[in-house]
Amino acid sequence: MTSSTVVHPAPRPVPDPKPLILPGRSVREQILVKLFVLLPFVALVAAVPIAWGWGLGWTDLALATGCYVVACLGITVGYHRYFTHRAFNAKRGLRIALAVTGGLAAQGPVIGWVADHRRHHAFSDREGDPHSPWLFGTGPVALAKGFWHAHMGWLFERVSTNAERFAPDLLADRDLRVIDRLFPLWVVVSVGVPAALGGVITWSWWGALTAFFWAGLVRVSFLHHVTWSINSICHLIGERPFASRDKAANFWPLAILSMGESWHNSHHADPTCARHGVLRGQIDISARVIWILEKLGWASEVHWTNPTRLARLARKNRTGHTGAPTKETTS
Repeated sequence: MTSSTVVHPAPRPVPDPKPLILPGRSVREQILVKLFVLLPFVALVAAVPIAWGWGLGWTDLALATGCYVVACLGITVGYHRYFTHRAFNAKRGLRIALAVTGGLAAQGPVIGWVADHRRHHAFSDREGDPHSPWLFGTGPVALAKGFWHAHMGWLFERVSTNAERFAPDLLADRDLRVIDRLFPLWVVVSVGVPAALGGVITWSWWGALTAFFWAGLVRVSFLHHVTWSINSICHLIGERPFASRDKAANFWPLAILSMGESWHNSHHADPTCARHGVLRGQIDISARVIWILEKLGWASEVHWTNPTRLARLARKNRTGHTGAPTKETTS
């Protein structure tokens, strides 16, 4: 070997990347997930007939339903499909209205909510995802811990998503910065308006109190759990007709309550699409609302379903290009 000879070090072996798709669950694990999913809803359903006539009436139910629809659409159409994914363009008045109605859901200020969700899509079911149920593994205990983490446990962590990285466009919007800072006001309005309406309709303090409880507190809590279920249930069980990088699944029982958000596999396969329920028979109330806004001229450049892209994603899933299973259910 001469002095001019250059010796290159041997290349280091590159470790295989961790798999994006984890093995399927056992029967025991499936039963555990079902218990976590069903028991809280059974308890809520059981509470309604017990309370009927003893602090719950038609006025409370009507107010709760109306407030639920408005706040839920504020999240699904506003926070999610518009602000997070820009599935359509909105005029300034509609943009402000969507930000305010999203705040009525009491799920956090618009900028922080969007930053969290964009981070979720950037690292879905991988390290960096703020609320993946697969964080701790696939065993029964790990799944129970993961379900809790994805459903609501992550909200108690002492970290926050960097909005300057994930939502700089929202930070640059003066209107949204003001609405974001006024989030406590929207929460007060969300629980205060139904209480005031309940009192006026029944002309009693008791009517105001029951409306505050059912159409305010209970309605907000119920919507929270429906939204959180998209993070937890819809990344654990359901159908996966389209190829995506993660475990997002379509879970039909939540389609109406979530206004179409539970068609989660379809959404993760094509995030900027304004319609999540893209297959025949898939109810998507949020997409219908966007369609109405487009017809009224308040929304424009809507990203509707692209049949060619859907066919390509479905074909990838069938041929296993992404490693994702075509279907995984607990039935």
